[in-house]
Order: sequence, then C-alpha cells, then structure tokens
Amino acid sequence: MTQQRPMAPGALDDFMDPALQSTNRNRSSAFDGPENAKPLGVDAKDAPRGKDYLEGFLKESPNTPDEGAPAGRLYEQVVETLREIYDPEIPVNIYDLGLIYGVDIVDDHAVVTMTLTTPHCPVAESMPAEVEIRTGAVPGIGSAEVNLTFDPPWDPGKMSDEAKLELGML
Repeated sequence: MTQQRPMAPGALDDFMDPALQSTNRNRSSAFDGPENAKPLGVDAKDAPRGKDYLEGFLKESPNTPDEGAPAGRLYEQVVETLREIYDPEIPVNIYDLGLIYGVDIVDDHAVVTMTLTTPHCPVAESMPAEVEIRTGAVPGIGSAEVNLTFDPPWDPGKMSDEAKLELGML
C-alpha cells in the first residue's frame, strides 16, 4: 500500500478554470445564477413553462376524515371518554394502559374492542359494562357495544409512553 502525499495548496490551480476558482459570488461567465438559466438554444422569454406541481394540490379541498373514523370528531370524543376510565388496580386510564384494541363507529353505533390485564381481573364483569355505558353516553353515539377479547393477551408493551412514565417504567 502506498501512502499519498498531501498536495501543496494551489497545486491544481494550473488545471482549473479561473472563473471556477474564484470565491467571488458575483455573476461571472461561468455561472449566471439559476434565475437566469436558459434552455440550450432557446431565449428565456420563448421557453415553454415547466409543469406546475402545485396546480392539482391547490385545487383539492382538504381531506377531512369522517366523524367516526380515526381523527374524526366523534372518534376523538369516544377516545377522550375512554381516557376518563381508570383501571382500579393501576392508576392509569384504560386507553393509555393499552386495554383498548379498537374503536369502530358506523353511523351512530360504536363498537369498542378491549381486553383486560388478565382474564382473572377482579373487574372482568364491571369494566366492559362501564365502557359500554360511558361510550353510549357520548353525544352522537346512539348505541354502544363492547367486545371483550384476550387474543392477543395484554402485556406492558401495549402501554403508551405516558402510562409508562406515570408508572415509573421509563
């Protein structure tokens, strides 16, 4: 392996175009600035206008989600209600605890899919009923249903960072 010797300052000066060596940022014959760039063989005033990439974007109306879809108003109200329900053994709300697997809203009917920390949880009978009652009480929800599942089983990895921080796990 051969070692390369460092080049002396100015060693390439003989090979480079003097206009490109300059640190002067004024316009030169080598560069006239991007605003004055011209297609080869065409005057700037006669050059065809490039594609306007914002044209379609500006014509579109904002994409607002349905009320019952995630990020919709009704969906967010249901999630906010679920955040008001706390597990009696763990001082964290059931949403941030990761017990809520899904919220589906069709028309005015809400279906909440949830689990419990363990199948032998002392609130196995009362917690789903409370979720159903509180979800059904959200303005705009006519009826609510709770599907209790243990597949997949709950584990601490399903908790939000806020819940982990509250429990001193972060």
